[in-house]
Amino acid sequence: MLNDQTIWLLVNARSGSNSDEANEALERHCLQHGFEIDRKIRFPDDELPGADDLDAAGIGRLAIFTGDGSLNAAITNLGGWAGEVIVLPGGTMNLLCKRLHGPDADLETIVERLAKGASRAVRPLVARCEAGDALAGLLAGPGTSWVSVREAMRDFDLSAMAEGTSEAWSETIGGSMVRCCDPSLGREDGYPLIEFTPSHRGLQLDAFHAEGAGELLQQSFALLRRSFREGPHTRLGLVDEITLETCDGSPFQILIDGEPATLPAKAKFTVAPCEVDLLATHHGF
Repeated sequence: MLNDQTIWLLVNARSGSNSDEANEALERHCLQHGFEIDRKIRFPDDELPGADDLDAAGIGRLAIFTGDGSLNAAITNLGGWAGEVIVLPGGTMNLLCKRLHGPDADLETIVERLAKGASRAVRPLVARCEAGDALAGLLAGPGTSWVSVREAMRDFDLSAMAEGTSEAWSETIGGSMVRCCDPSLGREDGYPLIEFTPSHRGLQLDAFHAEGAGELLQQSFALLRRSFREGPHTRLGLVDEITLETCDGSPFQILIDGEPATLPAKAKFTVAPCEVDLLATHHGF
């Protein structure tokens, strides 16, 4: 029988909360609550573990302390694994962690809940398209171009920030808008950004717009901070399946848990269960 207190830990030094101090605090919390870290994996310097690696080592739980993008890569790499994934807040937004443990649960609280057995293995619904699965959220449209500005900010690259901001403004204003065509929801002339938020109720769709200079500025700052719903937006609905298309027939950009990908001019999005068990300590998964 596998020992639930012996875990592997996956971290990412480039994620928002992965400082040396944060890693030391996590290891201290684990030790205090009876968890033994058998191996520490430093992504991307180390390869992501697969199901065979964990099974061969007799490990039944993998704790992941990274941002949403690295979490996505690690979890989708484990499809079909019989073990359990512990999602910890190691990034900037930590959207998947909030989904599983509640919006206010901090690192120590989550570790304590898990140690006490106050958790349940779940396979939450994800947003699926041909480019991959989004566990926390998916964005579609020319407004996704602001991701390059955020990357430049993280790297303190001032010239890239200036160039990226100019390009992102141009894309948000003049890029090919995306619209919901099957079923038809929202505006026929589309939007610069549509957000998909998966939950146990389906896909929540929010469309973001920028009417005039004031809304454009508000929306741009919201996109830059990834605080999307602080910008002007419209709730389009809650669906299990939706097809998006660009208004001019060109391919469009998406962000899957913050990571960029490209889809053809028309693409279908559905809900599907995650392919590995995640431990949840909150009812809102």
